[in-house]
Amino acid sequence: MAPPERRRRSTQRDIAQRAGVSQATVSLVISGGAASAQIAEPTRRAVLAAAEELGYAANVAARSLKGGRNRLLGLYTFESVFPTDQRDFYYPFLLGVEEETARQGYDLLLFCSDGSAPGTARAERSIYAGGTNRLKIADGCVLLGRNVRREELSALVREDFPFVFVGRREVDDGELSYVAADYVSATAGLVAELARLGHRRILYLRAPEDSEPTRDREEGYRRGLAEAGLGADEALIRSLADPADLTVERLKGWIDGLGITALLVEPTEDDRLTGALATMTGTERVRFPQDCSLALLGDPPSWTPESRNWTRFSLPRAQMAGEAVRVLIELLDEEAPAPRHLTVPCVFVPGDSVGPVRSGGGRPGA
Repeated sequence: MAPPERRRRSTQRDIAQRAGVSQATVSLVISGGAASAQIAEPTRRAVLAAAEELGYAANVAARSLKGGRNRLLGLYTFESVFPTDQRDFYYPFLLGVEEETARQGYDLLLFCSDGSAPGTARAERSIYAGGTNRLKIADGCVLLGRNVRREELSALVREDFPFVFVGRREVDDGELSYVAADYVSATAGLVAELARLGHRRILYLRAPEDSEPTRDREEGYRRGLAEAGLGADEALIRSLADPADLTVERLKGWIDGLGITALLVEPTEDDRLTGALATMTGTERVRFPQDCSLALLGDPPSWTPESRNWTRFSLPRAQMAGEAVRVLIELLDEEAPAPRHLTVPCVFVPGDSVGPVRSGGGRPGA
């Protein structure tokens, strides 16, 4: 599917010129509020007809012709996240979007189908299933998900379709709006805390994918080391293609061979990595923090009060989602919106897996 060509969005000024009225009159009519009642019916219909002709929020115009207003926001996910429960990683995001949408006086439309034909194999999710932008039913949309389709984000940007991504995302041929967790500052803060406790050999176990959140965490790791006066040792930046590869033997090899005293771990999208860490704790062959301090660079995918209380930073997921809704509405209210980038601070969770450097800890042979 060839992405649609970029075109300038019609504005309220364009509608005013087409209908021969003031821009203020157009604003009153399009808003559909109580103040629009003061507009004469012929004028109101002329404005709505001009809006439809110019393709300005055609769904808004259609609803307004019936005396109402389309205050409908969409929520689209690139992964299957419905239904879910309160322990799921995505639950606070969904809750935040729902609550803020209602608070702003909008309705919420969930886009969660994959667009495949009935009776066929389940397809990868696509905004442009069938060749058209399915999100246009809504005034604008909040998007979330780890495994995004970059070409579709680019197409939305070229269309000037209003959307905000929950999480930092970039595309090569445009700029999009997003609300993201401040992974850089949060990771640097964990490095600073470990350095304060005497740790000098801190291994960063990153995700193998080169995503924006991973790059932000690595930037924070390097910044934290620099601010603590510690040089970055490239041998202390590792990745694992399979979380099952994080074994007691491998960790002991890092402790004994590289002299590490602390480990920073980027959580995976499932529980396999934190499960492997919990298994290590159960064997008592490697104890956290007695043998090695450990901190997670984010929340475990699923966490309950019975789970290990790892030292970590926590994403303000409901807040991020609510901010995404507010940013989206700001974009909808502007005639020529510019992309917005908002970062939200993470919350430090002390946990029980970080402690002072052990006696004799440091470089190999120390």
